[in-house]
Amino acid sequence: MLRPLTENPDWWRGAVIYQIYPRSYQDSNGDGIGDLLGITNRLPHIASLGVDAIWISPFFTSPMRDFGYDVSDYCDVDPMFGSLADFDALISMAHQLGVKVMIDLVLSHTSIDHPWFAESRVSKDNPKSNWYVWADAKPDGTPPSNWLSIFGGSAWQWDAQRCQYYLHNFLTTQPDLNFHEPEVQDALLKVAEFWLQRGVDGFRLDTINFYVHDQELRDNPALPAERRNPITAPAANPYTWQDHQYDKNRPENLEFLRKLRTLMNQYGAAAVGEVGDDLYGLDILGEYTSGGDKVQMSYAFELLSSVPPTAQYVSEVMGAVDEKAPEGWVCWAFSNHDVPRHISRWKLTDAAARAYTTLMMCLRGSVCIYQGEELGLPEAELRFEDLQDPYGIQFWPEFKGRDGCRTPMVWDNNNQNGGFSSGHPWLPVSHDHLPRAVSEQEKDPGALLHHYRKAIHFRHSHEALVKGTHDTVRAEGTVVCFTRKSESEEIFVAVNLSGDPYTIEMPEGDWHQIGIELGSTGPAPDGKLHLGPWQPALALKHTPKA
Repeated sequence: MLRPLTENPDWWRGAVIYQIYPRSYQDSNGDGIGDLLGITNRLPHIASLGVDAIWISPFFTSPMRDFGYDVSDYCDVDPMFGSLADFDALISMAHQLGVKVMIDLVLSHTSIDHPWFAESRVSKDNPKSNWYVWADAKPDGTPPSNWLSIFGGSAWQWDAQRCQYYLHNFLTTQPDLNFHEPEVQDALLKVAEFWLQRGVDGFRLDTINFYVHDQELRDNPALPAERRNPITAPAANPYTWQDHQYDKNRPENLEFLRKLRTLMNQYGAAAVGEVGDDLYGLDILGEYTSGGDKVQMSYAFELLSSVPPTAQYVSEVMGAVDEKAPEGWVCWAFSNHDVPRHISRWKLTDAAARAYTTLMMCLRGSVCIYQGEELGLPEAELRFEDLQDPYGIQFWPEFKGRDGCRTPMVWDNNNQNGGFSSGHPWLPVSHDHLPRAVSEQEKDPGALLHHYRKAIHFRHSHEALVKGTHDTVRAEGTVVCFTRKSESEEIFVAVNLSGDPYTIEMPEGDWHQIGIELGSTGPAPDGKLHLGPWQPALALKHTPKA
């Protein structure tokens, strides 16, 4: 039975979404691993931020070789995280607090432990023989194509049972599903419907541009060194040496996305897709989020990269979005579970972190913030012996993997585990994080945690920031500036992304300073904006209705 449509099916547009990595959020039973009940217990903290929704990374049944991104049962909860009843309780509590729930669907691949793969590998003519991407070896026994795994090495793994290669864009234990098989698409749509009927409000779609492969298995062309832009994979990984035209980014993917959107529309649900590509990320984002018949929003990696977002860089990225995705909708993020935390990645001071938070809440699009970001947590430094991430173990020490951003959340500064667990945590709690614990920041009115609350509230208080248009985003020296506009208001935004003061001209009009609690300044008597280091200027002009 379908639940009623949400009162606002457009709720996702301009929403602020809080990402939870469940292994590291809150442990409720002392086994050192976070769980669904732990998340439920911490929902009041999340609601206090004023966010619209949470996105929970995978909690499905899994052998955990890639920590939940290798699913062996799409329609159940792994016992380490709890049960379906625990998930139902989480949904109920979140909705009572006015927070929507999005879950992370990993549709491009499964675990080798999934029953579908166990059946598929038995023979070349069983009912699920075509559910995964199988191919014969070349005459010399080598793989069918030159495709590479994002985790290193060939994307093809020989299977002695079937005497064929299977495709794996990630770990060898994560075989890719064959989206050219209609039964696969139907099965995955049933998975989505299972969770929609259970009450979820939407999905984060992992590796959305990896779903479909080239049926001819054509080799990817080489990418000249000067065109390599290692955003989605580290420079130490030769994955960045190819132009990935055939192993992902295929136009046939659009058909499946339309089917998924049709299903989501029945429930008023929304999806944000992860577009991972160094060359075509914004082009794909524009294609996948345009027309109102595919996914509602996507994020690329431009602001998840190691490039510090100067005013010039931000203006270039926003200009590229306007050019390549004029009808699209971006979900901006500075940090997530796959990249070093942006406080460390960009070497930010607390003042700089505040400036970037204010900027993010003023950009056109939706927003994802990652657990602990509201505390200004830096990347945790781990010893090789403590690593759990196979990606980091493979490329250490040139690339240290993703564990540094996945260490447990810190709630209290009164024990070595930061209030995360009464047991031994699956990853060590960083002692550098303890002074930034929630309990400590709640007591300090000037803490970054309170700035996040103010910035999110400021965004929600202005229709122009949630759903409005923007003019050209431009850089004036170290200041990035633009105007957001709705039917009832215009808001001028200028943020000095520098540790030095800078002065710009104020645009003409009857502007009134707003956002004082965010450190905003206003125009001087000479009509100019004199911005201090890392200072924003936010000004409002009411637009009379016709």
